[in-house]
Amino acid sequence: MNARVLRTELKRSVAPWASALVLTSALAFLYLVDGAWWRGSTAWTAQWTSLALTTRGLLFYLWPIAVGLGALQGLRDHRSKMSELLTSTPRPAWHRAATMAGMTAIALVSAFALLVLVGAVQVLANTEYTHLGWLPISLVGALSLAAGAVLGMGVGRTLPSALTPPALAMGTFVFSALMHMSLGRTQTHTASGIPVAEPNQVSLLSPAVQEVRNALVTLSASVHIGQTIWLLGLAATGFALLAATTSRTRLIALTPLLAGAVIALLVLPSDSRRMYVIDKAAAELVCDGPVCVTKMHQGQLAGLAGPGKEALRLLHDALGGQAPASVRENTTVLPDGSTPRWSRETVLFDFDEDIIAAAEGEELTWALIAKGMVPGCDPVGWSGFGEDDFARTVAVGWVFGDLRSLPGAGPASLRREADAEARPVWRELEALPRDGQRARINAMRAAAFSCKGDAFDALKGGASQ
Repeated sequence: MNARVLRTELKRSVAPWASALVLTSALAFLYLVDGAWWRGSTAWTAQWTSLALTTRGLLFYLWPIAVGLGALQGLRDHRSKMSELLTSTPRPAWHRAATMAGMTAIALVSAFALLVLVGAVQVLANTEYTHLGWLPISLVGALSLAAGAVLGMGVGRTLPSALTPPALAMGTFVFSALMHMSLGRTQTHTASGIPVAEPNQVSLLSPAVQEVRNALVTLSASVHIGQTIWLLGLAATGFALLAATTSRTRLIALTPLLAGAVIALLVLPSDSRRMYVIDKAAAELVCDGPVCVTKMHQGQLAGLAGPGKEALRLLHDALGGQAPASVRENTTVLPDGSTPRWSRETVLFDFDEDIIAAAEGEELTWALIAKGMVPGCDPVGWSGFGEDDFARTVAVGWVFGDLRSLPGAGPASLRREADAEARPVWRELEALPRDGQRARINAMRAAAFSCKGDAFDALKGGASQ
């Protein structure tokens, strides 16, 4: 296969159009739609793993495009009425198939690589933490486009109908959607009885991944291996169908697909906690005295250390021996819908929390004190505004001796609501003798850290359990 043959094949194939469509549609989706991929530490340009997982998430529609365009390419010989002529030439069928499949696969992989490169340039400017753990995620994504296109070519050549490309593209899209909506989800309940849906083993047969919700989460090695086996089986079946000349060889061509599916399901983890796992290297702690962040966010330690130490000092002055002794970024990732787990000895925080993300300097000290007093009991993955915010406002006011609005409490109307709800309770608390104040604060913290009872109700003098 020389350069002239490749150039000729490139001109005759859909490869240039396929690569252009994949790249431009992906960039348009990312830049024109205001989604979660632009916010916080999980932004696609914030961290390497977030970049890889976000671009993999786009495969829910890029993969069907690749399969559909591959099928269109597979119809070429039938449309030009050259099938019988080509079978009479001495050139092996697999040779022609390799040329056709190779050019399209290379074009699609190049388009995906350019998409990742666009994000990589921005990630380099936004983080000091560099690693190669994200690379397998992107490599499997590129392989999925190539395998999908080759499979589409094989099916298109086997079923030479004008309906084959759209039907195959739509079928692939429906398959991807079902993997992430119903067939690929297992319905279960959290310990508190909240119904949730977790990804199951079958969902990993789709190359698209679920939405990135924590920058420390990545895919496990067994997921990479299992998906690679499955995609290579798809590619092998597509290539065999493309080169097949008889009905018998077409039936035999299905063997790699079936074998790949069986082996992949044996390798892929069945437990969702072994699919999406913590990146231990990224979660390693980097500390400045009692204030620690993960290695992934080590560039933010300088701005956090001062406010963190001041928050610990003020908490110690207010709570004495019951005060926390350290401030640490939370590296525990719980399933959606779970009840959070908190420590009285450590102020745990997340950079993506509204109250933390919106604060800096003195306001960051207030926010950390708020987290140390009332960490929050909203189920994991949920967000809201209510009693915990009111309790935080009162608690920080008690520590400072002055009621003040907390950062990141949403719009001004919500901050005014929090202040209005908190003020009468704070005044009542301030009117009590010091022992009475301590009793209510202790009751509030007991409810807040156990996530049993109502912390704000405890401040009012109600039962904390």
